[in-house]
Amino acid sequence: MVPHHQRIYNMAAPINMWWILIWACITVAFAKQKPVTVSLNAKWSSTPLLLEASEYIAGESNDKFWEFVDGVSALTPEQVQSDTEQSNYHLIQKYAAKVLSPLHVRLMKFSLSLRSFSPAIENFQQMSKEEPAPEECDMFVSINGEKTCDVSKVDDVIKTAADKTKTPVYKFDHVYPGTANKDVVAALYGELGKPGFSELHEKLKSLSKQKKVTYVLRHFVKSPSEKKTRLSGYGVELAIKSTEYKAKDDTKIEGDGTNVDEEDQLDDEVQGFDFAKLKELHPDQKEDLRKLRNHLISSSSELAALKVWELQDLSYQAAQKVLNADPEEQIKVLQDYSQNFPSRTRSLVKVHVKNDMKNEINQNKKVFESALSLGAGESAMLLNGIPVEMEVYDVYTLLDLMKSEARLMEGLFSLGFKGAELEKFMRLDLGGDSKEFALDIRHTAIQFLNDLENDQKYKNWPKNIQDLLRPTFPGMLRHVAKNIFHLVFFVDPTSKTDIELIKMAEAFLVHSAPIRLSVVFVVNFDQDADPKEDASVAISRAFDYIRQEHTFPKALSFVTDIYEKAKGEEITAKMVMKELKKKYSDTDVTEVFGKDNDEYDVLRIAAKDYIERSGLADFPQVLLNGIPLKKNYLTEDTFEEGVVSQIMAQTPDIQRAVYQGNLHDYMNVLEYLMEKEHVLPRLNSRVLSPSTQTLYFSSSIDDSLTLDSLYQKTSGQITAITARDMKYLRRKDEESLTPVTVWVVCDVETPKGRELLYSAIRQLKHSHEMRLGVVFNHDSVLTSDLAVTKAVYVALQSLDNNHAKSLITKLIKEENVEALKSGDKKIEDLEVHGMDMKSYMAALEKETTDFLNHHGMFVRNVLGWGEGDRGLVANGKVCGPLDEDEKFTTEDVDLLTKVEYQNVARSIKTQMLLMGIDGSRGSELIMKISSLLSSKTSTTERKELNELKDQHSAIKLPADPDTPAYQIEVVLDPVSQEAQKIAPMIKVLREVVNVDVKIYMNCRDKLSEMPVKNYYRYVLEPDLTFRPDGSLTSGPVARFTDLPQKSILTMGVNPPESWLVESVKAPHDLDNLLLEEVESGVNAEFALEYILIEGHCSDVTTGQPPRGLQFTLGTNASKPSVDTIVMANLGYFQLKANPGVWFLTLREGRSRDIYDIAGHEMTDTPQESDDVVVSINSFKSKIIRVKVEKKKDKMSEQLLKDEDDDKSIWDSISSSFKPKEETEEKVLNIFSLASGLMYERLMRIMMLSVLKHTESKVKFWFLKNYLSPSFKDFIPKMAKEYGFEYELVQYKWPRWLNQQKEKQRVMWGYKILFLDVLFPLDVKKFIFVDADQVVRTDLQELNDLDLEGAPYGYTPFCSSRKEMDGFRFWKSGYWASHLAGREYHISALYVVDLKKFRRIAAGDRLRGQYQGLSQDPNSLSNLDQDLPNNMIHQVAIKSLPQDWLWCETWCSDESKKTAKTIDLCNNPLTKEPKLKAALRILPEWKEYDYEVKVLWDKVYNTNTRLQVEYEPPNIDETKIGSTLHSHDEL
Repeated sequence: MVPHHQRIYNMAAPINMWWILIWACITVAFAKQKPVTVSLNAKWSSTPLLLEASEYIAGESNDKFWEFVDGVSALTPEQVQSDTEQSNYHLIQKYAAKVLSPLHVRLMKFSLSLRSFSPAIENFQQMSKEEPAPEECDMFVSINGEKTCDVSKVDDVIKTAADKTKTPVYKFDHVYPGTANKDVVAALYGELGKPGFSELHEKLKSLSKQKKVTYVLRHFVKSPSEKKTRLSGYGVELAIKSTEYKAKDDTKIEGDGTNVDEEDQLDDEVQGFDFAKLKELHPDQKEDLRKLRNHLISSSSELAALKVWELQDLSYQAAQKVLNADPEEQIKVLQDYSQNFPSRTRSLVKVHVKNDMKNEINQNKKVFESALSLGAGESAMLLNGIPVEMEVYDVYTLLDLMKSEARLMEGLFSLGFKGAELEKFMRLDLGGDSKEFALDIRHTAIQFLNDLENDQKYKNWPKNIQDLLRPTFPGMLRHVAKNIFHLVFFVDPTSKTDIELIKMAEAFLVHSAPIRLSVVFVVNFDQDADPKEDASVAISRAFDYIRQEHTFPKALSFVTDIYEKAKGEEITAKMVMKELKKKYSDTDVTEVFGKDNDEYDVLRIAAKDYIERSGLADFPQVLLNGIPLKKNYLTEDTFEEGVVSQIMAQTPDIQRAVYQGNLHDYMNVLEYLMEKEHVLPRLNSRVLSPSTQTLYFSSSIDDSLTLDSLYQKTSGQITAITARDMKYLRRKDEESLTPVTVWVVCDVETPKGRELLYSAIRQLKHSHEMRLGVVFNHDSVLTSDLAVTKAVYVALQSLDNNHAKSLITKLIKEENVEALKSGDKKIEDLEVHGMDMKSYMAALEKETTDFLNHHGMFVRNVLGWGEGDRGLVANGKVCGPLDEDEKFTTEDVDLLTKVEYQNVARSIKTQMLLMGIDGSRGSELIMKISSLLSSKTSTTERKELNELKDQHSAIKLPADPDTPAYQIEVVLDPVSQEAQKIAPMIKVLREVVNVDVKIYMNCRDKLSEMPVKNYYRYVLEPDLTFRPDGSLTSGPVARFTDLPQKSILTMGVNPPESWLVESVKAPHDLDNLLLEEVESGVNAEFALEYILIEGHCSDVTTGQPPRGLQFTLGTNASKPSVDTIVMANLGYFQLKANPGVWFLTLREGRSRDIYDIAGHEMTDTPQESDDVVVSINSFKSKIIRVKVEKKKDKMSEQLLKDEDDDKSIWDSISSSFKPKEETEEKVLNIFSLASGLMYERLMRIMMLSVLKHTESKVKFWFLKNYLSPSFKDFIPKMAKEYGFEYELVQYKWPRWLNQQKEKQRVMWGYKILFLDVLFPLDVKKFIFVDADQVVRTDLQELNDLDLEGAPYGYTPFCSSRKEMDGFRFWKSGYWASHLAGREYHISALYVVDLKKFRRIAAGDRLRGQYQGLSQDPNSLSNLDQDLPNNMIHQVAIKSLPQDWLWCETWCSDESKKTAKTIDLCNNPLTKEPKLKAALRILPEWKEYDYEVKVLWDKVYNTNTRLQVEYEPPNIDETKIGSTLHSHDEL
């Protein structure tokens, strides 16, 4: 029986529908919706999804990649290339699931939807073009450059390959695992799953296993798809444009051919009608419902101005509207209201704001401020506590972060932790308040150069240690005459890098830094080294001699003087001896440098002893109070910063000791510091340097699995089985919670192996924090009966803890091993009191050597070590393999456990005890969790937001507790640009993975203007979509509906930071969209033109950026295709590229003549290569660092110099005899920019007016960033017609420079901020002409004008039109006092002397000033004008004669007669539209306009000249377009 309420509803439904149909009939006449759609494609072909999936898997591990390749290549090509793209997609998921966890499969699907790895495939595709495929081959093998696709010929090619140049192997290459022949590289260029792949793959696998080749797989698609790769992960905005001044071209677009897909958009609510529900109830009435919806929208989407009092609470009202919705709908409502805010304001005004919500938001604001430093209305996003900067992060970077977090989450989840417990471990503060370990520096090797307490030079400093408590400015060191900070340098006096540190030591001494200094020379410590031959020993002897006979400072000064004398050449012993004799003539050289005389060898002998004892290695090392400075501080640029920051870090502890009365004036501070707990007698550098390898223990394994039962084992499975079967030694018998698990990897058949194990057992005997396991790594080359190995193994397996520990200690003592081998003793003779010897011997008899195979498999396959290698693993962190003669003492084991305990294990142990987990299970969990947490890729501090209230003002969407979940916490203002991007991102992430979401509202009150003035779409899909026939859909688009018809909108694309995007198809004016004039909708297509390579460059000698240095980029080292110039600001440069391998070189000319590249970081240069190689293989930013140095003979040369500076008379004479073609032709360089069809129309007129008035060769430079496709298409035809040259330049606004949000302001920025880097160095001068200007004279005159030493010349604003005085803001207030009588200049026309501009670093100064001023949104209201006028005192402006720029708004009618250019300035009084003003002011304007339109019509076969706003002028149309001979050329 139907329930009562259901029956009533069903009866009502037809009645409701009847009314709806009446509405629908009424609205048939109403205009249909006009959607705006935007799509963005890459410029390369769509890449196969199977290959993209393989790249995702490669990102997880190389082993998994090859497992996936093996799995797929075992299928037949027919099985792989299944019927439809959808079934192919399912196949990919099936095989990926065999190597990836469920969470990673979901992330992989998301990455395929984003086409994240398409650039990686295209990168390989471009590499194949450098090694073209043999014509008959669909795939091929290149063996050191020799190519074949015939499997049977591979062996023959290998025979001759070793003599050829080795194919370079890159970091991103897929190299088949295992040791292989490094000299023969076989690169397979092929497509996985295609015919022929499997045979070549199997052949190369087999050759790799035989160690004949290094097998590298590179993707190569023989027949690329005709479709382009459709992209997502970007935003599109439609901003409401101010209509104060009309800037719209009314010329109709012919044949726009816009075809917008009418998708099923009946899934939202409009004016109270729930169309999703209506569609469900009445599926047959879909068309009528759509008409009704369109009518409702058109009647509601027009924008109405709000009163000021209505604006005040809009932010709170939007928050309330969102929170009033059903929890599952809240994100959708947030997205709708933030992205369509201008159309939704009317409905928000009526929303009542609850006090509970408002009060809670205001309480939370205090936490936002303290925990996240956020003000009201600001936004933040945290993923598992890690801050995600929305300005910097794009979805590709976010996906990377999610992938790295997935390993951690899944690892913890597989160990049995869920929800809050899992989250606690994720957010553990590792290390907490841990102290850095220090080395005891009390030793005769460490002799101090100065004594702050007794030396004369410090006698005027305060001597009381209480002076340390005096306040001082941040970053300043306190000058107290006490030996508090002791800086010890361990350096090689002959190493180039160390020499810089020795110079720094001398600088600290000379400048009286409040630091006690010591220099220990790390030289050749061989007793037989001859000081007369070995330069390092000679320096040590000379230093020791001067120290003893004179003073320490003189000894150091002598060493630095030698460097000055050497001038970069290699220092020799003879040079040292000669210099010593010269400086100290009474020296007996034979005595000082005598091989057998050790009177002046004291320091060298002491240094050898100290270095051996202390365990220091990896020189240079610098210690401050015994604490080693980090390696990145040991460079000339960063050393001072490193020392000061370490002093600042140590000062509070010393101040505390003084304040609490523990440190007094009479005490020796060094003695006090060296008695501290964290000071050790030995600091092994290997232990302290970060581990390069961490084991992964969290692979799930069946308890029945053994290493023998697994046919194909992953490294994770081998590790998990090894950990499960490991037996441990502890200090005591009972199984307490031991936070550090140490595995000793060694061969106990060798003395070195036994020594390592013995050191670990000795440490175990007095350590509560450690348990010890043994991995037997037997060297099969050594003949041995394995008696010791088996005896130790069986003791571990069968004896209780104390007996096993005692017996093993005896078994590995050298005298016992010798006695056992010689037969003097038997194992029974080593019996430990209380053990059951009989059972032990029985077990020993039975034991096979299988365990050695298992352990060997772990050592080879997981650690990647060779047989017999020694080392340790502490909680999964690998320390080793140790070098052949490297000692690892008990103190080192102690340090290893202390470091591990302090850095990670202590926090985990505390958490374990809180959870009540103890004993061996707890120890096992600590080992596994510690290993997981140590492999965390994000070092960013994780934020806690525990104090926030979330009852009334937060969206809470809980995750599924049964699978690992990401924690996403967001703070946002619902009516902000950040909300427009974050809301859709979270909506999609919830569909992709398991997410626990909390969104806290951070509203602004007392708004005085509309907080958001645009419509926005963020293009992102959770998965690929398919049509009913199984084919892929065309891909994601930004789709706007419900837009106002009567407002002018301007479109902008907001791509990730590293993308350069251009419009490629846009029939409408995207700068001035007025939908009421559009017939069916607007469809715009954009393309990803380039991916940016960014970099920072510095000169190693000065540490400064080499301003004006030029780099080039090309697909091989000899063919550059793009170039760039280095700025002084941060040494920044940028280059445009696309996927592929690129070579960065210094540009031919002065850059290459003066400089060499000295080093580089974050590049993809293969080993053994001198090239600087950068690979574009992802959508993410590529940021590199390059160091350059001047050539020895060019040290005094400057990059940016006047060419006339050093011209001799002969140069002048010879240039006059050169043939005419060799002398440079005068070129008039004109720069301009425009956005929107109206301004492009005006710009073409400006160009024509320039050309008509000059005889000079003209080259136009246009900013490409905002030009329409039609302008870019027409300009080559116009250039051909009028005989000018042109170039489109572009520059991506650097991420470190404060960004402008509004398009107009961004364009103003481009007019002034990047002039030094937009143009090549050979452009000496250019003139900027505004697009809306008409020129009436030869601009060559302006080009030749003497700027009198100024870098640029501007025209001052006219002051002759008196009725505009009220608008001349520069005549009073700030500007009047700042200009101090100088003129305020207009930026519509200016001339720039680029040589001078660059030489005085004008661009860098302008950017520096801009960065400071632009932080205030109210400053620089006319950016392009205000900035140069503001900088007039630092960067001089030459005031051009007034007649160079006439503008009716500011200049009198009388002055128009002499005007050389006329600008169509906006008039704030009349607000007259541009076209109307042009026709009234400029009689010649219509002739220029008509002439261009005639040419346009002839090129495109259109009739735009019939639409002109004026009477067509009488011009000869036959002469126009005469260069356009054939339609084909067009």
